Amino acid sequence: MSDKKGSKKSSKKAALNREEPKEQYDEVSEDTQAHKSKQQTSTKESEITEKKKVSKRKQTEDADKVAKSSKTAKLEDIKLNKTERRVITAEYEKYFLVTTYVPNAGRGLVTLPKRMKWDPILQNYLKDLDTKKPVILCGDLNVAHEEIDLANPKTNTKSAGFTQEERDGMTSLLKQGFVDSFRLMYPDKTGAYTFWSYMGNARARNTGWRLDYFILSEKLKENLCDIIIRSDVYGSDHCPVTLLLNV
Repeated sequence: MSDKKGSKKSSKKAALNREEPKEQYDEVSEDTQAHKSKQQTSTKESEITEKKKVSKRKQTEDADKVAKSSKTAKLEDIKLNKTERRVITAEYEKYFLVTTYVPNAGRGLVTLPKRMKWDPILQNYLKDLDTKKPVILCGDLNVAHEEIDLANPKTNTKSAGFTQEERDGMTSLLKQGFVDSFRLMYPDKTGAYTFWSYMGNARARNTGWRLDYFILSEKLKENLCDIIIRSDVYGSDHCPVTLLLNV
């Protein structure tokens, strides 16, 4: 009997010993599954993070494009004003008002190359503003656009303010969606000048040039009421010009 009891006890111990590896295996299996689950979670988190990075990078690129577009006018303004501070722009509710003094080509046309570089920069600046709201450009543009705009066109084709290059620059500006308000109102009016030399009694003889303008976006054509050259106002070699606009 003692041998049987001993045999039974040995069997139970053996059975217990056989169960232990299963428990250990189960524990290892659970650890492995937890590790796999953790890896999968980590992989998903990495994928989500990467997608967020790509999305953020795209948003940044899109924002940069928008910012670059919206800053075009500001960058052009910097170019215009970098050395000589020639442009002032005021933004109103319904329009931009831009005042400028365009570079003079100079005696002997010594600064004509500078003028030719400056004209397209101004054009681009005005075009960019015009995409946002209408533009009113005013000031001494230092060009008589057509022969009707100066007293002696035949003898001034090589003079600053009436070279073909300068006139072409004004033509180019008007083709960008702008109008010369005075010629829109008075296309055939002669003797209408805003500048007279101090020499040769030019003002008394009305030997002048129309160099001062109000250039409007075409969108404002219907708003134009009148434009008046106040040639009876003295105090300068230029005279004032008044724009009447219904806005």
